[in-house]
Amino acid sequence: MTQSKKIAVLGANGRLSREVARAFHTKDWQVRAVTRNGKSEALANLAGMEFVAADAMNQDQVIQATLGCAVIFNGLNPVYTEWAGKCMPMAENVLAALRKHGAIHLFPGNIYNFGSTLPETLTPHTPARPDHGKAHIRVQMENLFAEAAKRDNIQTINLRSGDFFGGDGTGSWFDLVVSNKITKGKVTYPGNPNILHAWAYLPDVAKAFVELAEKADTLSNFENFHFDGHNITGDQMYRALEVAMGKNLKRDALPGFVIKVLGWFNPQMREVSEVFYQWNTPHQVKDSRLSEVIGNVPHTNLEEAVRSALVGQGHMKDEARDIKIGSIQIAAE
Repeated sequence: MTQSKKIAVLGANGRLSREVARAFHTKDWQVRAVTRNGKSEALANLAGMEFVAADAMNQDQVIQATLGCAVIFNGLNPVYTEWAGKCMPMAENVLAALRKHGAIHLFPGNIYNFGSTLPETLTPHTPARPDHGKAHIRVQMENLFAEAAKRDNIQTINLRSGDFFGGDGTGSWFDLVVSNKITKGKVTYPGNPNILHAWAYLPDVAKAFVELAEKADTLSNFENFHFDGHNITGDQMYRALEVAMGKNLKRDALPGFVIKVLGWFNPQMREVSEVFYQWNTPHQVKDSRLSEVIGNVPHTNLEEAVRSALVGQGHMKDEARDIKIGSIQIAAE
Protein backbone atom coordinates (compact mmCIF):
# COMPACT_ATOMS: atom_id res chain seq x y z
CA MET A 1 0.00 0.00 0.00
CA THR A 2 1.29 3.48 -0.84
CA GLN A 3 1.89 5.85 2.08
CA SER A 4 -0.77 8.29 0.86
CA LYS A 5 -3.90 7.43 -1.06
CA LYS A 6 -3.78 10.58 -3.17
CA ILE A 7 -3.44 10.40 -6.94
CA ALA A 8 -3.10 13.00 -9.67
CA VAL A 9 -4.74 11.89 -12.92
CA LEU A 10 -3.16 13.68 -15.87
CA GLY A 11 -5.27 14.18 -18.98
CA ALA A 12 -8.45 13.62 -16.95
CA ASN A 13 -10.72 14.53 -19.84
CA GLY A 14 -9.38 11.60 -21.85
CA ARG A 15 -11.44 8.42 -22.03
CA LEU A 16 -9.01 6.24 -20.07
CA SER A 17 -8.02 8.89 -17.54
CA ARG A 18 -11.55 9.64 -16.50
CA GLU A 19 -12.29 5.94 -16.02
CA VAL A 20 -9.15 5.74 -13.89
CA ALA A 21 -10.28 8.78 -11.89
CA ARG A 22 -13.65 7.14 -11.26
CA ALA A 23 -12.08 3.83 -10.28
CA PHE A 24 -9.73 5.41 -7.71
CA HIS A 25 -12.56 7.60 -6.39
CA THR A 26 -14.69 4.48 -5.89
CA LYS A 27 -11.87 2.95 -3.80
CA ASP A 28 -11.79 6.03 -1.53
CA TRP A 29 -8.64 7.59 -2.90
CA GLN A 30 -8.27 11.37 -2.99
CA VAL A 31 -8.32 12.11 -6.71
CA ARG A 32 -6.97 15.25 -8.36
CA ALA A 33 -8.15 15.53 -11.94
CA VAL A 34 -5.64 17.50 -13.99
CA THR A 35 -6.89 18.98 -17.25
CA ARG A 36 -5.84 21.80 -19.52
CA ASN A 37 -8.55 24.13 -18.22
CA GLY A 38 -9.01 22.70 -14.73
CA LYS A 39 -12.49 21.39 -15.52
CA SER A 40 -14.09 18.05 -16.36
CA GLU A 41 -17.80 17.90 -17.01
CA ALA A 42 -17.71 14.10 -16.94
CA LEU A 43 -16.23 14.00 -13.42
CA ALA A 44 -17.91 17.06 -11.91
CA ASN A 45 -20.56 15.03 -10.08
CA LEU A 46 -18.05 12.99 -8.05
CA ALA A 47 -17.97 14.27 -4.47
CA GLY A 48 -14.54 15.32 -3.25
CA MET A 49 -12.93 15.29 -6.70
CA GLU A 50 -10.28 18.02 -6.98
CA PHE A 51 -9.75 19.84 -10.27
CA VAL A 52 -6.49 21.52 -11.28
CA ALA A 53 -5.40 23.18 -14.52
CA ALA A 54 -2.05 22.46 -16.14
CA ASP A 55 -0.54 22.53 -19.61
CA ALA A 56 1.24 19.21 -20.05
CA MET A 57 3.86 20.93 -22.21
CA ASN A 58 4.76 23.22 -19.30
CA GLN A 59 7.03 21.41 -16.84
CA ASP A 60 6.52 23.84 -13.97
CA GLN A 61 2.75 23.54 -14.28
CA VAL A 62 2.88 19.73 -14.29
CA ILE A 63 5.08 19.76 -11.18
CA GLN A 64 2.77 22.18 -9.39
CA ALA A 65 -0.39 20.32 -10.41
CA THR A 66 0.89 17.04 -8.96
CA LEU A 67 2.25 18.47 -5.69
CA GLY A 68 1.32 16.34 -2.67
CA CYS A 69 0.27 13.28 -4.67
CA ALA A 70 1.78 9.90 -3.93
CA VAL A 71 0.77 8.51 -7.33
CA ILE A 72 0.63 10.09 -10.79
CA PHE A 73 -1.42 8.46 -13.54
CA ASN A 74 -0.01 9.46 -16.90
CA GLY A 75 -2.96 9.59 -19.28
CA LEU A 76 -1.45 12.24 -21.56
CA ASN A 77 -2.09 11.34 -25.17
CA PRO A 78 -1.91 14.01 -27.89
CA VAL A 79 -3.59 13.46 -31.25
CA TYR A 80 -1.58 11.31 -33.66
CA THR A 81 -0.45 14.25 -35.77
CA GLU A 82 1.19 15.80 -32.68
CA TRP A 83 2.94 12.69 -31.34
CA ALA A 84 6.33 13.52 -32.85
CA GLY A 85 6.45 16.95 -31.26
CA LYS A 86 4.67 16.37 -27.94
CA CYS A 87 4.96 12.81 -26.61
CA MET A 88 8.56 12.93 -25.45
CA PRO A 89 8.40 16.48 -24.00
CA MET A 90 5.28 15.49 -22.06
CA ALA A 91 7.01 12.34 -20.83
CA GLU A 92 10.00 14.41 -19.69
CA ASN A 93 7.66 16.78 -17.83
CA VAL A 94 5.94 13.92 -16.05
CA LEU A 95 9.32 12.47 -15.15
CA ALA A 96 10.35 15.82 -13.67
CA ALA A 97 7.23 15.78 -11.48
CA LEU A 98 7.88 12.18 -10.41
CA ARG A 99 11.45 13.07 -9.50
CA LYS A 100 10.39 16.19 -7.59
CA HIS A 101 7.66 14.49 -5.55
CA GLY A 102 9.01 10.95 -5.29
CA ALA A 103 5.67 9.75 -6.67
CA ILE A 104 4.73 6.39 -8.17
CA HIS A 105 4.09 6.46 -11.91
CA LEU A 106 1.19 4.57 -13.50
CA PHE A 107 1.60 4.35 -17.26
CA PRO A 108 -0.82 2.84 -19.81
CA GLY A 109 1.19 1.00 -22.43
CA ASN A 110 0.00 -0.15 -25.84
CA ILE A 111 1.10 -2.73 -28.40
CA TYR A 112 2.70 -0.38 -30.92
CA ASN A 113 6.08 -1.30 -29.39
CA PHE A 114 5.99 -4.68 -31.14
CA GLY A 115 5.88 -3.18 -34.61
CA SER A 116 3.99 -4.21 -37.72
CA THR A 117 5.21 -7.81 -37.54
CA LEU A 118 3.86 -8.33 -34.03
CA PRO A 119 3.74 -12.00 -32.98
CA GLU A 120 0.41 -13.63 -32.25
CA THR A 121 0.90 -13.83 -28.47
CA LEU A 122 2.16 -10.72 -26.71
CA THR A 123 3.47 -11.16 -23.17
CA PRO A 124 5.56 -8.89 -20.92
CA HIS A 125 8.60 -10.83 -22.17
CA THR A 126 7.92 -10.21 -25.87
CA PRO A 127 10.75 -8.00 -27.17
CA ALA A 128 9.97 -4.61 -28.69
CA ARG A 129 10.44 -4.45 -32.45
CA PRO A 130 9.57 -0.87 -33.44
CA ASP A 131 9.44 -0.33 -37.18
CA HIS A 132 7.25 2.75 -37.57
CA GLY A 133 7.09 6.25 -36.11
CA LYS A 134 4.59 5.73 -33.32
CA ALA A 135 6.24 2.46 -32.28
CA HIS A 136 9.61 4.19 -31.93
CA ILE A 137 8.05 6.96 -29.84
CA ARG A 138 6.37 4.53 -27.46
CA VAL A 139 9.58 2.55 -27.02
CA GLN A 140 11.50 5.78 -26.33
CA MET A 141 8.95 6.73 -23.68
CA GLU A 142 9.13 3.39 -21.91
CA ASN A 143 12.94 3.40 -22.10
CA LEU A 144 12.95 6.86 -20.52
CA PHE A 145 10.95 5.60 -17.54
CA ALA A 146 12.94 2.37 -17.29
CA GLU A 147 16.21 4.32 -17.13
CA ALA A 148 14.76 6.65 -14.48
CA ALA A 149 13.81 3.60 -12.43
CA LYS A 150 17.45 2.49 -12.42
CA ARG A 151 19.13 5.86 -12.16
CA ASP A 152 16.76 7.87 -9.98
CA ASN A 153 14.85 5.18 -8.08
CA ILE A 154 11.58 6.34 -9.67
CA GLN A 155 8.92 3.63 -9.80
CA THR A 156 6.91 3.09 -12.98
CA ILE A 157 4.15 0.51 -13.31
CA ASN A 158 3.30 -0.05 -16.97
CA LEU A 159 0.03 -1.80 -17.84
CA ARG A 160 -0.20 -2.64 -21.54
CA SER A 161 -3.50 -3.44 -23.22
CA GLY A 162 -5.19 -3.77 -26.58
CA ASP A 163 -7.82 -1.52 -28.20
CA PHE A 164 -10.07 0.25 -25.71
CA PHE A 165 -13.83 0.09 -25.55
CA GLY A 166 -16.33 1.06 -22.88
CA GLY A 167 -16.91 4.08 -20.71
CA ASP A 168 -18.51 7.27 -21.94
CA GLY A 169 -15.64 8.81 -23.87
CA THR A 170 -15.01 8.78 -27.60
CA GLY A 171 -12.02 8.27 -29.83
CA SER A 172 -11.58 4.50 -30.16
CA TRP A 173 -12.11 2.13 -33.07
CA PHE A 174 -15.10 0.71 -31.21
CA ASP A 175 -17.11 3.93 -31.10
CA LEU A 176 -15.75 5.71 -34.18
CA VAL A 177 -16.00 2.74 -36.55
CA VAL A 178 -17.37 -0.55 -35.21
CA SER A 179 -20.51 0.70 -33.46
CA ASN A 180 -20.84 4.10 -35.11
CA LYS A 181 -23.87 3.09 -37.20
CA ILE A 182 -25.30 0.45 -34.91
CA THR A 183 -28.56 2.34 -34.35
CA LYS A 184 -29.09 1.98 -38.10
CA GLY A 185 -28.62 -1.78 -37.79
CA LYS A 186 -25.09 -1.80 -39.15
CA VAL A 187 -21.70 -2.84 -37.75
CA THR A 188 -18.45 -1.96 -39.52
CA TYR A 189 -15.38 -4.06 -38.77
CA PRO A 190 -11.93 -2.92 -39.90
CA GLY A 191 -9.67 -5.59 -41.32
CA ASN A 192 -10.01 -9.35 -41.09
CA PRO A 193 -12.93 -10.50 -38.88
CA ASN A 194 -11.62 -14.08 -38.67
CA ILE A 195 -8.44 -13.40 -36.67
CA LEU A 196 -7.78 -12.62 -33.01
CA HIS A 197 -7.70 -8.99 -31.98
CA ALA A 198 -6.92 -7.70 -28.46
CA TRP A 199 -9.59 -5.54 -26.83
CA ALA A 200 -9.61 -4.03 -23.33
CA TYR A 201 -12.78 -2.94 -21.53
CA LEU A 202 -11.84 0.42 -20.02
CA PRO A 203 -13.56 0.13 -16.62
CA ASP A 204 -11.75 -3.19 -16.09
CA VAL A 205 -8.39 -1.65 -17.04
CA ALA A 206 -9.01 1.27 -14.68
CA LYS A 207 -9.80 -1.07 -11.80
CA ALA A 208 -6.60 -3.02 -12.48
CA PHE A 209 -4.61 0.20 -12.17
CA VAL A 210 -6.11 0.75 -8.71
CA GLU A 211 -5.10 -2.75 -7.65
CA LEU A 212 -1.56 -2.24 -8.93
CA ALA A 213 -1.23 1.10 -7.15
CA GLU A 214 -2.28 -0.52 -3.90
CA LYS A 215 0.36 -3.23 -4.38
CA ALA A 216 3.11 -0.83 -5.47
CA ASP A 217 5.26 -1.38 -2.39
CA THR A 218 5.57 -5.07 -3.30
CA LEU A 219 6.83 -4.32 -6.80
CA SER A 220 10.18 -3.37 -8.33
CA ASN A 221 11.01 0.06 -9.68
CA PHE A 222 10.00 -0.82 -13.24
CA GLU A 223 7.18 -3.25 -13.83
CA ASN A 224 5.66 -4.26 -17.13
CA PHE A 225 2.27 -5.97 -17.00
CA HIS A 226 -0.13 -6.95 -19.77
CA PHE A 227 -3.88 -6.67 -19.39
CA ASP A 228 -5.48 -9.85 -20.72
CA GLY A 229 -8.86 -8.40 -21.65
CA HIS A 230 -10.95 -9.79 -24.52
CA ASN A 231 -8.82 -11.53 -27.14
CA ILE A 232 -11.53 -12.23 -29.71
CA THR A 233 -12.20 -12.39 -33.42
CA GLY A 234 -14.28 -9.89 -35.31
CA ASP A 235 -16.99 -12.53 -35.62
CA GLN A 236 -17.13 -12.83 -31.83
CA MET A 237 -17.46 -9.06 -31.51
CA TYR A 238 -20.26 -9.12 -34.10
CA ARG A 239 -22.15 -11.74 -32.09
CA ALA A 240 -21.71 -9.83 -28.83
CA LEU A 241 -23.09 -6.70 -30.48
CA GLU A 242 -26.08 -8.62 -31.83
CA VAL A 243 -26.77 -10.08 -28.38
CA ALA A 244 -26.56 -6.61 -26.86
CA MET A 245 -28.91 -5.10 -29.44
CA GLY A 246 -31.20 -8.12 -29.45
CA LYS A 247 -31.34 -8.34 -33.23
CA ASN A 248 -29.37 -9.27 -36.33
CA LEU A 249 -27.04 -6.60 -37.63
CA LYS A 250 -25.75 -5.94 -41.13
CA ARG A 251 -22.01 -6.46 -41.43
CA ASP A 252 -19.86 -4.00 -43.30
CA ALA A 253 -16.09 -4.00 -43.82
CA LEU A 254 -13.49 -1.25 -43.71
CA PRO A 255 -10.52 -2.37 -45.81
CA GLY A 256 -7.11 -0.94 -45.05
CA PHE A 257 -6.69 0.50 -48.54
CA VAL A 258 -9.58 2.89 -47.85
CA ILE A 259 -7.71 4.32 -44.85
CA LYS A 260 -4.54 4.53 -46.93
CA VAL A 261 -6.28 6.46 -49.71
CA LEU A 262 -7.85 8.83 -47.18
CA GLY A 263 -4.37 9.35 -45.78
CA TRP A 264 -3.28 10.89 -49.07
CA PHE A 265 -5.49 13.86 -48.27
CA ASN A 266 -5.85 13.80 -44.48
CA PRO A 267 -2.83 13.85 -42.10
CA GLN A 268 -4.76 12.15 -39.28
CA MET A 269 -5.83 9.30 -41.57
CA ARG A 270 -2.22 8.98 -42.71
CA GLU A 271 -1.23 8.37 -39.09
CA VAL A 272 -4.08 5.89 -38.61
CA SER A 273 -3.00 4.01 -41.72
CA GLU A 274 0.44 3.47 -40.15
CA VAL A 275 -1.07 1.24 -37.44
CA PHE A 276 -3.88 -0.38 -39.42
CA TYR A 277 -1.80 -3.58 -39.67
CA GLN A 278 -3.20 -4.59 -36.27
CA TRP A 279 -6.54 -5.36 -37.91
CA ASN A 280 -4.99 -7.82 -40.32
CA THR A 281 -2.41 -9.38 -38.00
CA PRO A 282 -3.68 -11.87 -35.40
CA HIS A 283 -2.60 -11.02 -31.87
CA GLN A 284 -3.59 -11.52 -28.26
CA VAL A 285 -2.37 -9.85 -25.07
CA LYS A 286 -1.52 -12.31 -22.28
CA ASP A 287 0.02 -12.17 -18.80
CA SER A 288 -0.15 -14.80 -16.06
CA ARG A 289 1.76 -12.72 -13.52
CA LEU A 290 -0.80 -9.91 -13.19
CA SER A 291 -3.19 -12.21 -11.35
CA GLU A 292 -0.35 -13.33 -9.09
CA VAL A 293 0.15 -9.72 -8.01
CA ILE A 294 -3.39 -8.38 -7.73
CA GLY A 295 -5.47 -11.55 -7.40
CA ASN A 296 -8.51 -11.78 -9.63
CA VAL A 297 -7.95 -9.59 -12.68
CA PRO A 298 -11.03 -7.41 -13.35
CA HIS A 299 -12.93 -9.00 -16.20
CA THR A 300 -16.45 -8.10 -17.28
CA ASN A 301 -18.27 -10.69 -19.43
CA LEU A 302 -17.97 -9.73 -23.11
CA GLU A 303 -21.70 -9.37 -23.75
CA GLU A 304 -22.17 -7.24 -20.63
CA ALA A 305 -19.10 -5.14 -21.46
CA VAL A 306 -20.32 -4.53 -25.02
CA ARG A 307 -23.80 -3.62 -23.85
CA SER A 308 -22.38 -1.25 -21.24
CA ALA A 309 -20.16 0.33 -23.89
CA LEU A 310 -23.16 0.90 -26.15
CA VAL A 311 -25.06 2.49 -23.25
CA GLY A 312 -22.09 4.74 -22.54
CA GLN A 313 -22.03 5.85 -26.18
CA GLY A 314 -25.74 6.66 -26.09
CA HIS A 315 -26.64 3.91 -28.56
CA MET A 316 -28.86 2.11 -26.06
CA LYS A 317 -30.95 2.98 -23.03
CA ASP A 318 -29.85 1.57 -19.70
CA GLU A 319 -33.16 -0.03 -18.93
CA ALA A 320 -33.63 -2.55 -16.12
CA ARG A 321 -30.15 -4.00 -15.81
CA ASP A 322 -28.67 -1.18 -13.68
CA ILE A 323 -25.28 -1.03 -15.39
CA LYS A 324 -23.31 1.84 -13.89
CA ILE A 325 -20.76 3.00 -16.41
CA GLY A 326 -17.28 3.40 -15.01
CA SER A 327 -17.81 1.71 -11.66
CA ILE A 328 -18.24 -1.83 -13.05
CA GLN A 329 -21.31 -2.46 -10.91
CA ILE A 330 -23.46 -4.82 -12.97
CA ALA A 331 -26.60 -5.93 -11.20
CA ALA A 332 -27.22 -8.66 -13.76
CA GLU A 333 -24.10 -10.63 -12.77
